[in-house]
Formats: sequence, C-alpha cells, structure tokens
Amino acid sequence: MYTHCIFCKAELGSNEAIEKFPVGRRLAFDAEHGRLWVVCRSCERWNLTPLEERWEAIEDCERFYRDTRTRVSTENIGLARLAEGLDLVRVGRPQLPEFAAWRYGEQLVRRRRQYWFVAGGTGLVIVVLAGIPLIAGVGVGFVGQVPNIINAIRSRRVVARVTTGPGEEQTVTLGQARKVGLFSVNDRWYLEVKHKAGDTSLEGDAALRAASLLLPHINAKGANPEQVQAAVRELQRSSDMDQLFRGSAQRFQPLFDARAAELHTARTGNRTRPVPLYLNKAPVEIRLALEMATHEAQERRALEGELAELETMWREAEEIASISDNLLLPASITDFFKRNQRDDLG
Repeated sequence: MYTHCIFCKAELGSNEAIEKFPVGRRLAFDAEHGRLWVVCRSCERWNLTPLEERWEAIEDCERFYRDTRTRVSTENIGLARLAEGLDLVRVGRPQLPEFAAWRYGEQLVRRRRQYWFVAGGTGLVIVVLAGIPLIAGVGVGFVGQVPNIINAIRSRRVVARVTTGPGEEQTVTLGQARKVGLFSVNDRWYLEVKHKAGDTSLEGDAALRAASLLLPHINAKGANPEQVQAAVRELQRSSDMDQLFRGSAQRFQPLFDARAAELHTARTGNRTRPVPLYLNKAPVEIRLALEMATHEAQERRALEGELAELETMWREAEEIASISDNLLLPASITDFFKRNQRDDLG
C-alpha cells in the first residue's frame, strides 16, 4: 500500500478509522464515481488511489461521514472530522467552481504563503551574507551578485523527469521548467521542453504528463481565491483539456516572427512554427487553468486505462522517498540489510 504523495513525495500519514485504507489524515471521496483521494497535508494536492479495495473503503468513508456530527457542508461538498482525527471530504455533484475551490483553492493559497515565506527567508539570507563582505571591506559589487548566486543555485535543482521518446527520459531543472513553451500548429498543441540534451517538442500523452509535472513549478507563486475562480472561468470556456491548451496557445503566443522562429521538423512536416507562448509569461489564470486541466485529464485517463499509469506514479513516489530515506543511513548499515535480505531469500 502506497504511503507517499505522488507530487511532493512527503509521507501521507495514517489513520485507524478506515480499515480497508489506513493511509492518510484527510481522505476525499466521490461515491457516485468511485473515486478516493488521499489529500497530502504537506502540499494539499489530491492523490487519486489506484487500489482495488477503494469501493469498500469508500463505503466506510460514507458510513463514517453520515455518523459524525462534527461536519460542515454545502449542498454538494461536505467536510467531517472524526474523533480519531481523520478528516473526510465528501464530494457529491458540485459545479466546477465549487469543486475547484475545495480541491485547488487551499493548495494554491498555501503555495502562495510558502512562496512568500521562502522569499522572505531568502531575503534575510541575502542581508546576512551581504553584511559579511561589507564588514570585511569587500566591494559593493559582490554584494549585488548575492541574489543572482542564490537564484542560480536554485535554478539547477532537478524538479522532474520527462519522457522525451520511447525508453528515453531527461531530467528538467527548475530553471528549464521556467522556459517551457506552448505552441499550436494545424490545430494541434505542442509543449516545448528544455533539458540537458537540448529541446524537445512533445504532444499527446507525453505532453500531458510533462505539463502535469512542470506546471506546479511554473505556478510556484500560488494564487489567491479570486485568481482561482478566474482560472475556473477559463476552464469553463473550453470543452476539454486539448481545446484549452490549443486555444491558449492561439490566443497568447506571439505572431510568427521569422527572425526568432526555428524550423520545427520533428512532427509538423518540415514547417516553420510560431514562437511559443512561454508559460511563465502567460496570464496567471491561464497557467492555473492549464494545471487544473492536466490533473483532471490524467485522472480520467488513469481510470479509463485501468489505473496502470497511476500505479506507476505511486511506485515512483515510493522509490524516490525510499532513496531519500536511505541517504540518511551509512553505507555499512544499508549493506548489512541487503546481506540479511539475501540470506533470508537463500
């Protein structure tokens, strides 16, 4: 049973109330559509569960929700807190604005707070570091470079692994994620991703997966409630995710500029393509709407595809979390565990 968040890899915690699914401190469930999410209390994102036992777990959630008196609810969505400390979010038949406010509002507002907290902490570090050379008599020119040095270090942090071809994966740093481009050719949309090996134009499922991984980093500043609702209105103007991505590219990407455009031969039949819309420059409501759309589309495709992709995402989260845990142990200890494991198998 998976125990770490797909998105931030933090531990999801545990509960003793839902016997069939003892993972998580907040569960959201949709009994009508058979969906069960674990809400990560670290990043507030909703992890759709791929477990076959989810129907029985949903029945337990429904029963506990109805039995508890400590709850608040609207007509379509309710929140109940059990005596054991488990929170249950019951999803009925909400309209998109109401559902988005529950699902994305809290995480984006928290992301906004975290961004400014980190920015404030970084500013404090800059002040401290700047004071040292001044005391030592170093020139003011060095002090002015401190913010650039910190930003350069952060930009090199790897934030995602993106599939760029059959059996090929490339790592993407935070700095490269900020340069993701979106463009449309012949009513098809493409995501231009920069990575160590160069640039790759993705489409279809590969573009969807890459967008879902990179947009949270592009939207690192989060949003306020008004911006969340503006993003929902953008979602409502489009019939599906493909139309939203394609329409956004067509509305906001610059007109073709022969001096700046490059030949796009990989997938468009040796045609020149428009200069892409760089997502970090797009209006905030567009960026947020695209992020919301990728999550909705991924979950729908995962359910239609018997959850195989979702299982893979959970396994990756567990593997990365395991690697992080092992980094805290000396090599001699991990070798000891491996030897004992081989002896047991032998």
